[in-house]
Amino acid sequence: MRIGLLGAGRIGTFHATALARTDGVDGLVIADADPARAAALAERLGARAATAEAVFRSADAVVIAAATPAHADLITEAARKRLPTFCEKPVALDLDRTVRALREVEASGTLLQMGFQRRFDAGFLAARDALRAGRLGRVHTIRAVTSDAAPPPAEFLPLSGGLIRDCLVHDFDTVRWLTGREVAEVYARGSDNGAAFFRAAGDVDTAAVLLTLDDGTLVTATATRYNGAGYDVRMELSGERDQWVVGLDARTPMTSAEPGGPGAPVRPWGGFLERFDAAYRAELAAFVRAARGEVPNPCPGGEGLRALVVAEACELSRREGRPVRPMEVAERSGVPFP
Repeated sequence: MRIGLLGAGRIGTFHATALARTDGVDGLVIADADPARAAALAERLGARAATAEAVFRSADAVVIAAATPAHADLITEAARKRLPTFCEKPVALDLDRTVRALREVEASGTLLQMGFQRRFDAGFLAARDALRAGRLGRVHTIRAVTSDAAPPPAEFLPLSGGLIRDCLVHDFDTVRWLTGREVAEVYARGSDNGAAFFRAAGDVDTAAVLLTLDDGTLVTATATRYNGAGYDVRMELSGERDQWVVGLDARTPMTSAEPGGPGAPVRPWGGFLERFDAAYRAELAAFVRAARGEVPNPCPGGEGLRALVVAEACELSRREGRPVRPMEVAERSGVPFP
């Protein structure tokens, strides 16, 4: 299968390297808004550089790793060419463009897999299996943490959609996927006590969200751009029988305050590509198999829409200081939920 990669930046370079080693991929064509960057990456991997138009003409499937504002248009073009597509989240930063792109996919009858890589992480998979098998009993509380080691460049913020849409959306998807439940209500708060460019972008550098699931389970999800100890993604699931935690290992950037407790890790996680290396590779391998019709789509485009509706509800809650039902946002915007 010949894969077309659209976007040769940081995540695109990672995906290109992974795809070059993925079973079932016998050709890789790379395009980027900067042709020289695409050519350099293609030369390093023994791939071929081309324009986006040439990728759509010659590829059997496409992987979209371009800048977020380009996602919806690229998804639409791939759908019209009836090409199976993998896209890094989000489809778009607003609900209207997201729905329009997903309608193009639906009309084409082709595959769109969203890039929620935590669904392919060994720890999250094990926790999901344990929860679904009843080993935890009734789960009453879930606690999620997503913390960047350092803030992104200032110019990234206006393109990111903000901390909640950019980071916490992963937690929203993971909670839904783990539990099989929908989010009934959210309450969100944020703070912007860090660099001034967060306030200039209308963003926050730290956020905390309380989610109430439709079965009454309570979920707290926090995120920050300032976690100097290292990159930290964890999730605790507390049940009547047992308590499990994802992301607790020798590289978790934490220091115990207890006498004799473990000190800071020698080599804490530095960033998301390192922390989720195996998960990213697994989701791309799954995409290739799904594109070939060997397995079902593991993360359809509609999952991205549902997580975005929750994120939009959180943003509304943060701005207005009140609990918000995702259904309120969906009804106001005329989008399907759940």
